Amino acid sequence: MGEEVSNTGAEPAPKRKNSSRARSQARRCAMQALYQWQLTHQSFDDILAQFIERDEYKTADREYFTELLRGAIEQQPQLQARVAEYADRPWDQLDVIERAVLLLSVYELTNRLDVPYRVVVNEGVELAKQFGATDGYKYINALLDRAAKGLRANERKSR
Repeated sequence: MGEEVSNTGAEPAPKRKNSSRARSQARRCAMQALYQWQLTHQSFDDILAQFIERDEYKTADREYFTELLRGAIEQQPQLQARVAEYADRPWDQLDVIERAVLLLSVYELTNRLDVPYRVVVNEGVELAKQFGATDGYKYINALLDRAAKGLRANERKSR
């Protein structure tokens, strides 16, 4: 029994640490893939094949990347409509990076209830800071906060 407690106590922290980095990398790759998808209109399979060859993909949670990319592409019309509920401007007036981050983040807010909304918002903001326009992250933060209030109201109340 002592070994079980020891293993149970010792294993989760490293797994979560590695898993969170791998998931962050999956989000980063998915955002880049969604950016590419918007510009090139390539198929999911073509984009996936290209990303499998990239160095960044090797450290990503591959299963999560695939889910995010496939889900955001397949649900794009619904996700775009969700964004429109919280945005103060039309979809086509958003920067392509902003749209990629929002597709990814709103997909997670609506489909991955196991991921805390704060993680989704923070990751979206970090991607916008890294890849977007100078102050684009502020817009992403405000929009995702509004979206989280609407999509994750119960989770927000419990915090």
